[in-house]
Amino acid sequence: MRALIQRVTEASVTVENSVVGEIGAGLLILVCAMQGDSRAKADALAAKISKLRIFTDDAGKMNRSLLDTGGAALVVSQFTLAADTSRGNRPGFSTAASPDLGRELYEYFTAALNNHAIPTAKGQFGADMAVRLLNDGPVTIWLDL
Repeated sequence: MRALIQRVTEASVTVENSVVGEIGAGLLILVCAMQGDSRAKADALAAKISKLRIFTDDAGKMNRSLLDTGGAALVVSQFTLAADTSRGNRPGFSTAASPDLGRELYEYFTAALNNHAIPTAKGQFGADMAVRLLNDGPVTIWLDL
């Protein structure tokens, strides 16, 4: 699975002029299931993100995790993370999981984060979403498991 995580002071997702998910301080997680991904990979990604030490401690060092800070996660499905731009100017997305598997792993990943005691909110799978965020740092990290 692939994820782009951004440390935020707040973030929200709007679909058709209605907010469907929002958080205060924590992480905005853009996530993409790839062909061949499984629940085991979703579990590993959730565990990694919940323990990733990217929040500052009292000394100003990135030494605290989402678990340590009590922050939340806003999870947004984003198949475009599977973009292959190696040929031509139009990205290809053939390495992304099928929509059915993508939806299953997106829901499973969100639940796995919640199982790690991370409060979660989410976007709407397959919808045209407006994502708003206030990046903190900025801190943006790419994960590919």
